[in-house]
Amino acid sequence: MKEEKIIVPANGYLMLFVFLVLFFGGIASVIASKNPWFVVSIVSALFIALGFIMVQPNNSRVLLLFGKYVGSIKRNGFYWTNPFYTKKKISLRASNFDSERLKVNDKLGNPVMISTILVWRVQNTYKAAFDVDNYENFVRVQTDAAVRKLASMYPYDNFADEGLAEDITLRSSVNEVSEALEKEIDERLSIAGIEVLEARIGYLAYAQEIANAMLKRQQATAIVAARHKIVEGAVSMVEMALHELGKKQIVDLDEERKAAMVSNLMVILCGDKDASPVLNTGTLNH
Repeated sequence: MKEEKIIVPANGYLMLFVFLVLFFGGIASVIASKNPWFVVSIVSALFIALGFIMVQPNNSRVLLLFGKYVGSIKRNGFYWTNPFYTKKKISLRASNFDSERLKVNDKLGNPVMISTILVWRVQNTYKAAFDVDNYENFVRVQTDAAVRKLASMYPYDNFADEGLAEDITLRSSVNEVSEALEKEIDERLSIAGIEVLEARIGYLAYAQEIANAMLKRQQATAIVAARHKIVEGAVSMVEMALHELGKKQIVDLDEERKAAMVSNLMVILCGDKDASPVLNTGTLNH
């Protein structure tokens, strides 16, 4: 495979001086001497004018001579090249690509909507110009393919209650997923001489047909997790209460009274609503 060749053409200002001398000198000579042969000087000047080229910052020109690759100009400035050269402009500036929202299946088979934001630029002008048909369209197609592959590698979210807990998920592991996506896209675009500057998930959500069901599932999971913490804390508080009562000998409780006390405390601590106290004016046994 042929590699990129960086060239620096002739100074354009020097050739501009030659052009002006030939063009206006030829016109003056034709008028003064009435000799038509000086028209050759004017034609030569016009031919030279075809070779002028201006390269702006962060732009490049790929030069071809009758289909043969000559080289690439990456330095900005005013140059003169062979008038027979074909000049193809390729931008070296960073470009943003915001992909469309794609419906794909995650690792668990759940349909999700996902899109990516890609920042890229051309690094190798030869590959961008000749190794792919249209490098901008190549970036779009390969980015979509990489996003589809990435989504199938990770689940949308963790579901530890079903034994499906994953270390990396699309929703929570932003940095890890972005690194994997950037690596995947970079490997695909290297054939076109494209450098990936940044790649990250721009949009992520469950597909509409399962969004409501998954929302309820997430809410249920959150409720169960909260209940688990509440019960864990309530048990600790009941244990502490029984320990302190026994330690300070405030009251002597038998096993039946301890069970009743534990039951009452658990109801108070774990209930959704405030408990309604019942005042006992009798003894412990009534």
